[in-house]
Amino acid sequence: MATQKLYAGSKLRELRTRLGHTQKDFAAKLGVSLPYLNQMENNNRPVSTTVVLALAQEFGLDVTELSAGDNERLVSDMREALADPVFAEALPPMADLRLAASNAPALARAFLALHQGYRQMQERLASLDEALGREDARATPSPWEEVRDFFHYCDNYIDAVDRAAERFATAEGAYRNIRVAAVSTLGNCDITVEFADTDRLRHFDPGKRHLTISRRAPPETQTFQLLLQVALIKQDALLEATLDLARFHSGEARAIAKIGLANYFAGAALLPYGPFQEVARTCRHDLEVLAGHFGASIEQVAHRLSTLQRPGAKGIPFFFVRVDQAGTITKRHSATRLQFARFGGACPLWNVHRAFETPGQFLRQLAETPDGVRYISLARDVTKPAGRFGAPLRRFAIALGCEVRHARDLVYADGMDMNRDHAFEPIGISCRICERAKCHQRAVPPLERKLSVDPNLRDVLPYAVD
Repeated sequence: MATQKLYAGSKLRELRTRLGHTQKDFAAKLGVSLPYLNQMENNNRPVSTTVVLALAQEFGLDVTELSAGDNERLVSDMREALADPVFAEALPPMADLRLAASNAPALARAFLALHQGYRQMQERLASLDEALGREDARATPSPWEEVRDFFHYCDNYIDAVDRAAERFATAEGAYRNIRVAAVSTLGNCDITVEFADTDRLRHFDPGKRHLTISRRAPPETQTFQLLLQVALIKQDALLEATLDLARFHSGEARAIAKIGLANYFAGAALLPYGPFQEVARTCRHDLEVLAGHFGASIEQVAHRLSTLQRPGAKGIPFFFVRVDQAGTITKRHSATRLQFARFGGACPLWNVHRAFETPGQFLRQLAETPDGVRYISLARDVTKPAGRFGAPLRRFAIALGCEVRHARDLVYADGMDMNRDHAFEPIGISCRICERAKCHQRAVPPLERKLSVDPNLRDVLPYAVD
């Protein structure tokens, strides 16, 4: 089998710019000629093995950072944006999208930001009672989506926050009783902690220095909320510095992102990187074993597995998603080539939707996306306990998965027949950009394909995709 050539021009330019080197100096350190470096930076030549070794030796670069993960994500996002009917007459070929993602990623992100602004303007105009006669009736970035994209393009891994959480959790083995460590830390900050019979998960009174945690919440949720408060009190400077670097467009986005970063710290302290990764490898990523070992929930463990992307110590690239009963994606992240739809629901052929039918059970699925990549997907329903009679019960389903090449490291792959093509179910991203011509669950036609309609024929779909 031929080795796949590695084109990483934008990554080379980014590294050189970050180090402050000219092309001449950078070429000398890599041991190549100036014209050769120029060709690599413009993706006219692949990155050679000699250069990869020099990057690792001279600059300590984790060579896995040269992979095309960011490019695939950009291509997926651009394809979804170009599925908008406004581009119906001017759809560029896939080759052009891949060139833009690899050679001009900043331009690709600018295009996505422009389309997002356009889409939000259309949504505002569609609701005239909200838009007409108001001063703020203009297209502005949605704070929630801006924060979601921030974590999305960080691979859902924030190094400084993750390492700070790990230092807190591993200090004198604190993670073995992280709940006590959190309460003790808050007590040292003159904060009184009370577990009360209340619907609110967490309430902090800054004036009285009093923190109230719901006694009705599950133990893992209580611990998580304690650690979140530790982040807001003890790591405020780090959180604010990270927010400064992000440069959000609005105060609302910054406020949402701060809670997101505090949540990130809490999850990383509850499941510290090094110890968590070691146990995950030992038990072959058994979610129940990990949950029991660290006193966490299944959802917390699944989400954490998808964030193990520390340079030099990366775990298996997982995707993680959470959907509600209407199929709306409420959490999403992918360190794999599989990218979720930014808007709307997930593919109905995916096993995550069937998890609601079998509460408390893990569902396994072998799946193949239209690009030919094969995955193993694990799905299960998760219920947020009400805590009292009459309180609303929240139900979701989560899915965690990876490419089948990692199957030997996944306990859930045991006994699955991966040698038969028919064992892999066809799934997609969203109907608008899915290329499958004969999907019996298709909701809308693919915008990149022509349709033919025969009034004398009615098949599974009322049209045929050419």
